[in-house]
Amino acid sequence: MIPLPLARIAELTSGALSGMADPRAVVRGPVVIDSRQAEPGSLFAAFRGANVDGHDFAAQAVRTGAVAVLASRPVEAPAVIVPDVPQALADLATAVAGSLPQATVLGVTGSAGKTTTKDLLARLTGRIGPSIAPVGSFNNEIGHPLTVLRADHDTRFLVLELSARNAGHIAHLARIAPPSIGVVLNVGTAHLGVFGGKDAIAKAKAELVEALPATGVAILNADDPLVRDMAGRTDARVTFFGRSGEAAIRAEEVTVDERGRASFRLRTPSGLAYVRLKLYGGHAVENALAAAAAGYELGLPVATIAEELSEAEPRSRWRMEVTDRPDGVTVINDAYNANPDSMRAAFQALGVIGDGRRRFAVIAALRELGEDSAALNEELGRMAGAAGLAGLIVAGPEAGPVLEGAFAAAAESATAAHRPQTRILHVDDAAAAAAELRAWLQPGDAVLIKGPRAMGLERTAELVLGGVR
Repeated sequence: MIPLPLARIAELTSGALSGMADPRAVVRGPVVIDSRQAEPGSLFAAFRGANVDGHDFAAQAVRTGAVAVLASRPVEAPAVIVPDVPQALADLATAVAGSLPQATVLGVTGSAGKTTTKDLLARLTGRIGPSIAPVGSFNNEIGHPLTVLRADHDTRFLVLELSARNAGHIAHLARIAPPSIGVVLNVGTAHLGVFGGKDAIAKAKAELVEALPATGVAILNADDPLVRDMAGRTDARVTFFGRSGEAAIRAEEVTVDERGRASFRLRTPSGLAYVRLKLYGGHAVENALAAAAAGYELGLPVATIAEELSEAEPRSRWRMEVTDRPDGVTVINDAYNANPDSMRAAFQALGVIGDGRRRFAVIAALRELGEDSAALNEELGRMAGAAGLAGLIVAGPEAGPVLEGAFAAAAESATAAHRPQTRILHVDDAAAAAAELRAWLQPGDAVLIKGPRAMGLERTAELVLGGVR
């Protein structure tokens, strides 16, 4: 973070010093929201959550080394008292971003693939200069400013992931650190119930390209009609990526190996190079192309882009993590989150990685799908039931439509293929899913574990792996 005295922080956040705070004391970072992460020179932002109030840990944070606390009420520690802590955090981040004239801000959004694309793009920008990117999926009104506040005067690139939980969210995040390059990956069905339809989701995602200046670049997926149409919603120059011929940055001759890792010829206006991804799943091609398009706009040679993409390994946890147990069981841990589109991609990856092997899956009912929830969850069940699995475990509540679709499709598939019907089981939680799965698995099997974030199915993967990483 850029060093700032408490007096300046109070000015930027419309706050007042309290608790004998020294106005000359300097915050050098980081800004943290967990008192256990406080260190000498840091600023602790006290958030009031549903179960825990950060204000109760203010004194502990200062004892650990925090210079002061950003708080909404007086605490037993030096503090900057502000009307609203999240807004103060955003104001502070806006000020820091505005004081970095040499830094290029890149924003990434989409219904799926944001984190993987962000990780790839951070690797590419790192070849040019010091880069800051979110840890994991810090992409909301708290994580976004925290990421921006990690920047300092040496930062050349800010690679930011922007999430939309409702209309206006991306526009708000873009005002904190205005992007000059905006990447839109896709428009899917994540949060369908919140937005009410894919057109509304597309409008929310388009807030990123609408925020770009005329001197900026919008990088859009040519293969997604709703994303392609965003070209008319921005004054910035537009570059398309994808597999279609109209994409300036495109993948040709795509192949997928037995582990589900894609290779392709990367074509750009200035030449081509071959990419062999270490990332799992054919859908990683689109993420790689989006990152390649941004890297190309930044002036990286195509050979360098291909080299970096080929060397990249997953950085963020629980996203297509593929681990082989000593007995040959392959566990695909894609449990970070799920929506209809990412579920489809994950089952395609399981089909490739588990080809010729007994295959299993642990899933859970999808959420935030609104009035389409029952139909989309039944469709998920039908997809799983028709996938030729030896066993399917559906964990957690509201599983009825998933189970209904799975039983129907499994019966049809078994009859058509003259094979035993998929064993289907419903359990209450992640631990119960692991217990059942451990009893089913035999050496050489493959299993996919994927569900909405609230189900915590990464715990299932951890129990099944038994500490194997």
